[in-house]
Amino acid sequence: MRINLTSVLVDDQDKALQFYTEVLGFVKKRDFPVGGGKWLTVVSPEGPEDVELLLEPDGNPSVVIDGRPAAQVYKKALFDAGIPFTAFTVDDVRAEYERLTAQGVRFLGEPAEADGVATAVFDDTCGNLIMIATA
Repeated sequence: MRINLTSVLVDDQDKALQFYTEVLGFVKKRDFPVGGGKWLTVVSPEGPEDVELLLEPDGNPSVVIDGRPAAQVYKKALFDAGIPFTAFTVDDVRAEYERLTAQGVRFLGEPAEADGVATAVFDDTCGNLIMIATA
């Protein structure tokens, strides 16, 4: 068994595609209509081609909490608590922090290190906090 698809919930798929490709450097792999949204995936140009990140709309109205789509409630709770939705591995957290900061990405703070693992957390502009970490 292996993972070949994971997702991140986004508030706007087009904005997410722009951020995840033009800013983070992922490459669009799939883009076709499904229901009211799209099956929109990106892949890492450095990683295996078969591991895809689905930029999944957070507005599915079939499950609601307090009148809002459940995914939006979940995302906001994580964001407000400062908890990253997911994490990506990078070779050098400091270098990636500097590259992304120069492109206007907002980080919650400077990179930190614990137990030999460097990390930093940024806002993906789509309602999520994302962590970058060394392997």
